[in-house]
Amino acid sequence: MYDILWAVHFMYYPEIKQKAIDLRKEGYSYNYIIKHVPVTKSTLSEWLHNIPYTANKYTIETIGNARIASGRYRHQIRVDSLEKAKQQAKKDIGSLSERDVMMLGLGIYIGEGAKTAGITRIINSDPKIIRLAIKWLQISFGVKKKQIKIRLFLYPDSEEIKSIKYWSKSLNIPTSQFFKPTIDRRMNKKISNHNKLPYGTAHVTVNSLGDKEFGVYLSRRITAWINLVL
Repeated sequence: MYDILWAVHFMYYPEIKQKAIDLRKEGYSYNYIIKHVPVTKSTLSEWLHNIPYTANKYTIETIGNARIASGRYRHQIRVDSLEKAKQQAKKDIGSLSERDVMMLGLGIYIGEGAKTAGITRIINSDPKIIRLAIKWLQISFGVKKKQIKIRLFLYPDSEEIKSIKYWSKSLNIPTSQFFKPTIDRRMNKKISNHNKLPYGTAHVTVNSLGDKEFGVYLSRRITAWINLVL
């Protein structure tokens, strides 16, 4: 029964998120929303912390003005803190040089890159990380977009075509450069993890297309960089 419920939940993930956003805009509290949207409160907080909120009549009658005012005050503190951190980050980082990109990408590869000899591959579920990794390969090594090949690692509830289109749009890589996805059909996966990766994980590999500079040698070059840094 739980597997069926979570399968339905996972399949309609985008609709569930939108429902949560709509309810928040209508003025409902987290406690009310969580009764109608099957996610954790921490997930709601991630989805809704930037959504404008004015309590509706039902919320006021249920919670009371004092608690609403307190919640609004805490929410505003959070929003102000996030904005302050954002502005401080802009001052701290400034403009990125090619060397900055080189070292940043290398750090990503140390954590998310393939450790198999002869293969240059980066794995992550966050399109922002994968976009940066691809940019790193292009800027630091001269890898061409046509050399980027992607295989998605999905769960049984994922929609293959929808997931490929999502990653293709997010990364600006044509669907023709995607391999057929791999589906994780293990039965011992935790139910609590099923809804967290609706579009799976992207495995980005550099295909040499016959150019030795982007084959085994590229993998060795990255390994040499890693060894020097470490």
